[in-house]
Amino acid sequence: MYWLLVLMTLSLFGIILLGLYFEIHPLPKDASAPQWFKSTVAINLLTLVGAQLGLLLLGIQDVMAIEPTTTQAVTGISLGQGLAMIGIGIPTAFATIGAGIALGPVGAAALAVIAEKPELLGRSLIFIGLAEGIAIYGLLVTILLYGKLG
Repeated sequence: MYWLLVLMTLSLFGIILLGLYFEIHPLPKDASAPQWFKSTVAINLLTLVGAQLGLLLLGIQDVMAIEPTTTQAVTGISLGQGLAMIGIGIPTAFATIGAGIALGPVGAAALAVIAEKPELLGRSLIFIGLAEGIAIYGLLVTILLYGKLG
């Protein structure tokens, strides 16, 4: 199973190195992406997704193959509890992504308004706070769900 982790790591490093290459040597505005670029990105993404699926399938198989022992106490958590904790974290993840998407245009518009009319700072902070509140609501839902799990 470690070979899948190595494969995923190498695939991620490949994507990062490709991004750094194009950051140093950007394409001209009128040029399209070269063919080797498209195939390299496709191969890297397919490798990463395939390795993740393989790791998921082999990881679940390894967890399910372990036989419970009655002589020693279980110190870890069960598969159901682990999946529940992942599920509990999902609202915070989606809420912070949504807050980031909302905060981008709102923050840019607020900066533009403040540059033209500084007296509108208070109103713009209210709108920024409303967009930021989305992430706080997600965190609140996660905390409430975690309380139900315990």
